[in-house]
Amino acid sequence: MSKVRVAAFSVSLDGFGAGPHQSLENPLGVRGTELHNWFFKTKVFQSMYGDGNGVEDVDNSFAERSFKNVGAWILGRNMFGPVRGPWLNDEWRGWWGENPSYHAPVFVLTHHKREPLVMEGGTTFYFITDGIESALQKAKEAANGKDVRIGGGVQTVRQYLQAGLIDELHLVYSPIYLGTGESLLAGIDMPKLGFSVTEKVNTENATHVILSKKS
Repeated sequence: MSKVRVAAFSVSLDGFGAGPHQSLENPLGVRGTELHNWFFKTKVFQSMYGDGNGVEDVDNSFAERSFKNVGAWILGRNMFGPVRGPWLNDEWRGWWGENPSYHAPVFVLTHHKREPLVMEGGTTFYFITDGIESALQKAKEAANGKDVRIGGGVQTVRQYLQAGLIDELHLVYSPIYLGTGESLLAGIDMPKLGFSVTEKVNTENATHVILSKKS
């Protein structure tokens, strides 16, 4: 059965999923990249953006799981780029180069219309202006029975959680404190939403927690 899920989403020990002040120089906010130190060394990451010689350990296994059976993605506009307001042109094409790692349809939440952006490797970005439910419906249709992955950022995950539209979350708690940034779960009652911890694994670099909704 297909799921709507969040996977390999890094969080600090004080609950922040991104640092403050996102910019071209700091796409994940100030110090936000530190949340993902567990991921950078893995074979999954190095195969996409490095020399291909990453570590094959427990962290890598969770990274591999995060990409399995994903038929479509949903991203908030800030995850696509630092551009705000109306699209002045089509020059911004994402953070990832011409062959993004998604390799599937990606639905970007925005208030401003833009034509679909076809990239290499099977990734096409669609810009959705009529809300999170519409984006999810389109993503499910495009996924064709596979899972829909909510890729972030923080506010997008929060919106889908509060709307009761997420089935499973894989959170990766990195051993750092940011002190400030975008809080992932503040004010959200996860047990009331039906979630409980179904898996927890500690590694040298992180703690992986799977939260699943009761069926």
